[in-house]
Amino acid sequence: MKIFSSVILGFTLFTSCNGCNSNASVDSANIATTQTNETAKPQFQVVAQYPHNNTSFTEGLEFSDSTLIESTGLYGTSKLCRINIKTGKEIAKIDLDKKYFGEGITQLNGKIYQLTYKEEKCFVYDAKTFKKLNELSYKGEGWGMTNDGKQIIMSNGSNNLYYRNANTFAEENVIAIFDESGKPLDEINELELIDGFVYANIWQTNYIVKIDVKQRKVVQRFDFSSLVNQYLSSVPNIDVMNGIAYNSKTKNIYITGKNWPILFEVKF
Repeated sequence: MKIFSSVILGFTLFTSCNGCNSNASVDSANIATTQTNETAKPQFQVVAQYPHNNTSFTEGLEFSDSTLIESTGLYGTSKLCRINIKTGKEIAKIDLDKKYFGEGITQLNGKIYQLTYKEEKCFVYDAKTFKKLNELSYKGEGWGMTNDGKQIIMSNGSNNLYYRNANTFAEENVIAIFDESGKPLDEINELELIDGFVYANIWQTNYIVKIDVKQRKVVQRFDFSSLVNQYLSSVPNIDVMNGIAYNSKTKNIYITGKNWPILFEVKF
């Protein structure tokens, strides 16, 4: 999701993203975060910066075979694309019909699954060719998606994670997630499963939270406000932070946002 915009982030930034790449200077490689409640927000390190298409309204992000797969939203411009990380250029692309608003994605068993916002459709593609294989249905909104190797894990903007059958998309389990103080963790958005934990963007914030699904709660909270304030320029139409992709070989994570001109590679 979602369309409400950039005032939440308070971008007061200093440099254009033109020429952003892995050789770009990272003046503050280690950015310490603050602490709220009882959850320490650990330090993270900016490993590299890469160009990102600032017309892409990022909804889903996935690392695959040294490239990125990205799903973008908005009616009339939604797409699924494979991206060269170093250049930010599209290698392959499928444009969605104008009646669809693209949302989260995940890759499982050689297939890419792509949600839609209000259209209650999940498109299934061949991961190599992007050939559309199937359409699956669900009730309600679609926001973020990941998988545990067997089931699809989906969010819809509530505090629930929905576990779905990868073949039929039938709902098989629902887990309610709570924050550090025991309150419902609403507006869970883009998802990535990393070492058994679900990492999630929280809509309209600069937070990525680490969720222990067994305990059904947030166990760590990462505040990226300092990164936003330091590295992003005042490019028009920048929107909220969204997009988490994990490289299991390097153990690094790629993050970006809607219409952001930079893709960041970070280490927690």
